[in-house]
Amino acid sequence: MNIEDIKNVCVVGAGNMGHQISLLCAISGYKVVCTDISKEMLDKASKFADNYLAGRVSKGKMKDEDAKKVKARLSFTPNMAIAAKDADLVIEAVLEKIGLKKKVFAELDAIAPPHAIFATNSSMIVSSAIADVTSRQSKVLNMHFFNPALVMKLVEVVKGPHVSDETAKIAMDFCVRLSKEPILIHKEIDGFVLNRLLLALNREAMWMMEIGVASAEDIDKAAVYGAGHPMGPFRLMDLTGIDVNYDILMGQFKKSGEKADYPPPSLVKHYALGQYGEKVGEGWFKYSK
Repeated sequence: MNIEDIKNVCVVGAGNMGHQISLLCAISGYKVVCTDISKEMLDKASKFADNYLAGRVSKGKMKDEDAKKVKARLSFTPNMAIAAKDADLVIEAVLEKIGLKKKVFAELDAIAPPHAIFATNSSMIVSSAIADVTSRQSKVLNMHFFNPALVMKLVEVVKGPHVSDETAKIAMDFCVRLSKEPILIHKEIDGFVLNRLLLALNREAMWMMEIGVASAEDIDKAAVYGAGHPMGPFRLMDLTGIDVNYDILMGQFKKSGEKADYPPPSLVKHYALGQYGEKVGEGWFKYSK
């Protein structure tokens, strides 16, 4: 099997990451079926695709006939059996809960063709923790896109010890076909590459704010105007989700038991109050709908 054999893509999960990955694959020429148990999420995903493509056409970045072809390649269904039955590649983008992911992968294994590759978009759960519920462990890996998936160029392809060289190569080649810049990570490690770098930055930023060195706004300015980052650590945490950042830090703390890995009090407070960032209108900063 090689990259030329990948023609049909199934995306499981129509949330922020799932619907963008679906549209990205359709724009790149693949036939895509996006599935979710929530009809509301699927309707939002379909509407997002329509608005995004219309915007590209109105700005002169895409021809109308090309937009129509993309829409023809993209479909949505609440029926996972229909979505995955012809898939050559399945990309899972459901909630970061290992029990849920295992359930989804076990169901997919019974539906998708034997040759199909299963990729999880998880940024914190390694594929070896999921693969054993399938009959194709060598074809299960992490393919971690970054938010927003339509814009961010990086994709982390994680080759755990169970992943075949063929599967890893196809995943890397697939990302290139999506006009992304994939990196191959040779070991399963918490946070992979970029998140480990960002977690170190975020942790230092939060503690500097905690002890009164500078405000969140000014720390963000330092990162943007001094280090050339597109956004500061607090703004980025609001974008990716306070809940996601909290879960990652708590996961590290539970494994290490080190006090230094425990989430800072201000992050715990936002998490406890449900202030998860931009998606709910408030995190480190407030956002209008």
